[in-house]
Amino acid sequence: MARRSARPSRPPRPAVPTMCPCGLGVPYADCCGAFHAGGATAPTAERLMRSRYSAFAVGDAGYLLRTWHPSTRPAHLDLDGSVRWTGLDILATTGGTAFHSEGTVEFAAHYRVGGEVGAQRECSRFLREGGGWFYLDGEGGPG
Repeated sequence: MARRSARPSRPPRPAVPTMCPCGLGVPYADCCGAFHAGGATAPTAERLMRSRYSAFAVGDAGYLLRTWHPSTRPAHLDLDGSVRWTGLDILATTGGTAFHSEGTVEFAAHYRVGGEVGAQRECSRFLREGGGWFYLDGEGGPG
């Protein structure tokens, strides 16, 4: 009888969606999926925020780390596979365009964990360096 080695139980990675989770109403591959794959970079702070939300929704911790400013980026990031991200509302933006080096995006990211629903509200700060936008930090919490 063959022995099986015990493997740690990991939550399944979410399936790649057809439509982009960021809420713009376009296919994932033509939207945030292109940023996640490295074929394009987010042109504004808001688009970076949307792509980071989508990265949480599809379980792409690598993209989240790559788009996190080196001065505040953690060494590693463990995503909670039990969280199902259900929607994103952009509440306000300041700066964050091609004409700016800084920007903020205030948002509410809606989620479900088990039978409970919630929202993460934050005002995130972004910096543009070397032609790319990076998440710096944010203030806020569950809403």
